[in-house]
Amino acid sequence: MTAPLGPTRILLADDQEDIRSGFRLILGSQPDMTVVGEAADGLTAVDLARTLRPDLVLADIRMPGLDGLELTRRLAGPGVPDPMRVLVVTTFDHDDYVRTALRDGACGFLLKRSGPGLLIEGVRAAMAGDMLISPQITVRLLRNLAPAAAPAPAASPAPSPLTAREQEIARLVAEGLTNAEIGERLFITAGTAKTHIANVQAKVRARNRVGIAAWSWETGLAGPAPRE
Repeated sequence: MTAPLGPTRILLADDQEDIRSGFRLILGSQPDMTVVGEAADGLTAVDLARTLRPDLVLADIRMPGLDGLELTRRLAGPGVPDPMRVLVVTTFDHDDYVRTALRDGACGFLLKRSGPGLLIEGVRAAMAGDMLISPQITVRLLRNLAPAAAPAPAASPAPSPLTAREQEIARLVAEGLTNAEIGERLFITAGTAKTHIANVQAKVRARNRVGIAAWSWETGLAGPAPRE
């Protein structure tokens, strides 16, 4: 998957016309994005994706004919010779859906209620080779993982590979904050936050933001999230 030379070409796959219309308005307002096709069911979406070869497919989970999870597996899953980027955007945040989508190649998992800002950030993250998951989902998944992932007591903790600012960034990632929210919290730009996150990711050898958050929990850098 190579980066496009022009605007990111996006295919919308959602069975609700008003949702597709809203996404089209949000994404079409960005100078670096354009919607090249729409589908109201999964089978049509797969056919259009293979015909149009968009840079990114936005897919809902529950659609007629073929759901978004199977669509993701067919377009981005293991063994696909020329995989596409598929960003899941849905109302349903069941843990099994999240794990299945990410296992089968999704480049992000966003909730529709997260708002237009996160949708735009999710598209840009996917195109940059990153993965964005709605903060609500990230915190919940890590909350469930934390007790099992707690490290055994050590005589003396290993020194952190991160600077003080990077540790602060990692803690905020573990809280589920987006780049923009981290920037607001620390009075830096979203771009600077993104650079710090990339540095943290490299130092702790994490594949994505979820890996950074997991590392923060496992090392005790981030404390348990409050239960809702």
